[in-house]
Amino acid sequence: MRSLRLILVAVPLLSLLWLHAAQAESAGSGCDQGFFSRLSDAYKTDADGNAPATDYLTPTKGRRGLPAPFDSPPFPSAEWQLGGVDYPIGVPDEDSRGPLQQALGCTALGKWMDDNRIETLGWINPSANVSTSNKSNYPVSYITRSDALVLDQVVFRVARMPDTVQTDHVDWGFHFDLLYGYDYHYTAAQGILSWQLEQNKYYGLDPMIFYGDVYLPNVAQGMQITVGRFLSLPDIEAQFAPQNYLMTHSVLYTVDPYTQMGVITTTQLNKNWVLQVGVNCSPDTACWEKDRTLTGSACVRWVSDSNDDMLYPCANSFNKGDANYNNLQAYVLTWGHRFSQQVSILTEAYRMWERNVPGFPPGNVPAYGVVNYLNIKLSDKTFMSVRNEYYNDAEGQRTGHATHYSSHTLGFTHWVTPDFQVRPEFRFDHSYDVPAYNNGTKSNQLLAAVDVIAHF
Repeated sequence: MRSLRLILVAVPLLSLLWLHAAQAESAGSGCDQGFFSRLSDAYKTDADGNAPATDYLTPTKGRRGLPAPFDSPPFPSAEWQLGGVDYPIGVPDEDSRGPLQQALGCTALGKWMDDNRIETLGWINPSANVSTSNKSNYPVSYITRSDALVLDQVVFRVARMPDTVQTDHVDWGFHFDLLYGYDYHYTAAQGILSWQLEQNKYYGLDPMIFYGDVYLPNVAQGMQITVGRFLSLPDIEAQFAPQNYLMTHSVLYTVDPYTQMGVITTTQLNKNWVLQVGVNCSPDTACWEKDRTLTGSACVRWVSDSNDDMLYPCANSFNKGDANYNNLQAYVLTWGHRFSQQVSILTEAYRMWERNVPGFPPGNVPAYGVVNYLNIKLSDKTFMSVRNEYYNDAEGQRTGHATHYSSHTLGFTHWVTPDFQVRPEFRFDHSYDVPAYNNGTKSNQLLAAVDVIAHF
C-alpha cells in the first residue's frame, strides 16, 4: 500500500511534465528528443561536470559583502547559518541548473519559467539502518524505525528567488516545497494536513514551505520580508535532507520547533550584522487554528571581518501563552568557527520550555541542550562530520523520558555526482537516569545507517 501511495503521487506529476514536453515539441519548439531522454542526458551532463549555471535566476552579477566561507559541495551550504531566507541578502543563486529544469528547458513551460526566473527541483531520499534496538530508535530521528528500509523524503520545489544582489529596484519571490514520506511525522504542523498524524499514516504529505518574499533594497543594505510558512530560524540542522551535515538528527533538534507561519523580516545592516524580527502564530501551528498564540521572534547574526567566526543568538519564539500543540518558548545561541576552508566547528545551545503543560507540575516545564559539529573537508566530493551532544529533558515532556542524554555520531557525505549523495553514519546514544531507547527498555543504543539523496 505504501508503494501504491508513492506511485499515486509520482505518476500524475511525471505525466503532467511529459504532457507539457510533448505539447511543446509537437508545436515545433526544435527539441529533437523526448522529455525523459532529455532528463537522462541532463544527468549525464551533470556527471561530466558540464551542468549549466543558474545565471538566469540572479541576473545581477557578483556578490555583495563578505565572501563565502565554505565550499559547497561538498558541504551542504557555502554560507554561515541564517534561517528564514533561501540565500543571505547580497548572495546570488550560483548553484547549477538541476536535471528537471534542464529537461524542461526547451518546452513552452520551461521557457516560460526561465523567462520569469522560476526554478523547479527536488530529491528522493531513502534510508536504511541496523540498530541494537528492535522496536524503536526514538529519540533518534528521523529514522525512528529500527532495522528498516524507509522512504524518508520525496521533495518537490517550485521557487523564484528575489535578486538581492542589485540595489536599484524592489524585487519579489516565492517558495513552495511539498514533502512526501515518513519524515512528515516530524514536520507536520497543526491544521496543515495534520489529520494524517491522527490516523497514524505511515507515509504522508506535508506542504512544508509556502511563502512570498519582497526585497526592499533601500532599507539599510537590503531587507527581505517573508510572509507564509517558513522554517524556524535557528538550528544547525534542517528539515530537508540535503541541508544537513549528517543523516540523523540530534535529540536537541528532534524535539524543537520546526516551522512557523507568519511574517519575518531579514535586514542586512552591514557586511557583519543581520537583524531578524517577526511575528507568527506559535511554532508548528497554522494561523487558522483556534489555539494559535501571537508569538514574537528576534534574532541577530554577526560575522567577523575575517569570516572565521559567527554568532547567531535567537529568541525563536516567545509569548505569554500556555502549552498548546507545540507552543515552545525557545532561546538559542549558535557559534561557528572556521579554522580553515577545510575545517570548522558549529556549536548550538538552547533553553526552551512550555508553560502549564497538562500532566506536569504548574509553571515552566524546561529542557536544555548543547550540540557540537566538527566538519572536515576530505576532498572536493567528500566531507566528514563528528557530532557530540548533551541533552537534559528535565521533566520528560519533550522526549517522553525524564533523563539526561548523550549522543556521539560519525558520518560522511560523498557526492558520487552533482546529483547523487551517499551518507553512511555510525552513532552511539545513552540515557543516564532511565531507559529511553527501544520503547523505554534500553539505556544504550548503537546504530549504523546510510541514506542516499538523488536530486532531480
